[in-house]
Amino acid sequence: MKRTGKNVRLCALLLLLSTVISCFVACGGKKQDYVSQLKLDMSTDSLKQEVTVYKNIDGDTTHFKFKDPSKLPEAAKEDGYFKARYMAINTPESTGKIEEWGRRASDFTKNALNNAESIIIESDNGSWNPDSTGSRFMVWVWYRTSADSDYRNLNLEILQNGLAVQSNASDNRYGELCMKAFNQARDQRLYVHSGEKDPDFFYGEAVRMTLKELRLSINDYIATTVAVEGVVTRNDGNNGVYIESYDEETDRYYGVYVYYSANPAYGVKPMLTMGNLVRVVGKISDFDPENPQISGLVYNARDPENQFQMKKLGEGYEAACTEISADLFVNAKETVAVGDEETEMRVAELMLGTTVSMKNLKVKSVKPAQSSDALTVYCDVDGIEVQVHAPAMYDEYGQPITEEYFLGKTFDVRGVVDVFYGVYQIEFYALSDVVFH
Repeated sequence: MKRTGKNVRLCALLLLLSTVISCFVACGGKKQDYVSQLKLDMSTDSLKQEVTVYKNIDGDTTHFKFKDPSKLPEAAKEDGYFKARYMAINTPESTGKIEEWGRRASDFTKNALNNAESIIIESDNGSWNPDSTGSRFMVWVWYRTSADSDYRNLNLEILQNGLAVQSNASDNRYGELCMKAFNQARDQRLYVHSGEKDPDFFYGEAVRMTLKELRLSINDYIATTVAVEGVVTRNDGNNGVYIESYDEETDRYYGVYVYYSANPAYGVKPMLTMGNLVRVVGKISDFDPENPQISGLVYNARDPENQFQMKKLGEGYEAACTEISADLFVNAKETVAVGDEETEMRVAELMLGTTVSMKNLKVKSVKPAQSSDALTVYCDVDGIEVQVHAPAMYDEYGQPITEEYFLGKTFDVRGVVDVFYGVYQIEFYALSDVVFH
């Protein structure tokens, strides 16, 4: 057939129109819901188990309890729960060193699972396959919001919403839809693909991390400016406070001492009121080598919305005051992951800077400090010696609290874990933190 100029122009026009339509769809003109297209098929050869959430970790990791514990794989029976790593996706980090969009991805996963009526995990083939660490299993996670609704594939949904990048997504059971969802989110520039700033992320020069990561490797950050978030739990009356935050993966609070100096920048001291949730930006100092602290706080009252400095994030929180036994406090150790290595640490060391409580401390002796009215109280709890430190305190008449206040008594205490010449102790800062029997 002879190609006329008119035909050529028509073909070019059709090609242009096709390109425009494709671009329109890819750039957000029409968003495909790939999640609704994928259905859970219980008849396939993959392994499937109904589960409940044990711990929310982050956007692509959750610990589950099996509804039928006898079905747990052998490698998970010692823990008693199943550590799930989501197939085909990699969300930004929200534990340890925090990354852009990590918190949003973590919240998305947590909200989906916490509001689910039922959750089913599925293997990619006929086995529960461990990930590269050997401690987690690669799975698909399905959930439904009511008994009469369809199960939704959470892995695919996270990709579709632009909260993860694909990770070997094409080489698995649902690879085709995963790649389509990923490409659509990328073309629509959603979240991790947007190139925009994450409003929940700290963009200052400080190293952004959790209190857990800071506690596990605090000596590696001496003289480094860090940004951490925590609840102000105690004021030591000496220009310093303690902050702590909860880590779901380890089911433990982690804390640190924050020194704000005798003459803090205007606005810093009110920010560090007990019960406030704060972002603290400052430099790690080994002024006390046994217990490094954050000092040199970064704040400019003339620019309170500056994202590169300290900020009050909330109020009305309470100290955890985790109840702990004397044996756990004095004798227990734990193997923890620090970077790519595992190391053994004392439980008391892990709890440094956090609030704890202990019951039934029988006073054996009291030793006053040589240069102040502070006291060290030596106690017995079930045959184990526990050391309690009381800074200089005064009764309602302004008289210093002396040894007689404690001698021969039994009490319960709430305070902060501290260390003094290698001995871990509980330090309290108000007489109301001690209840005598």
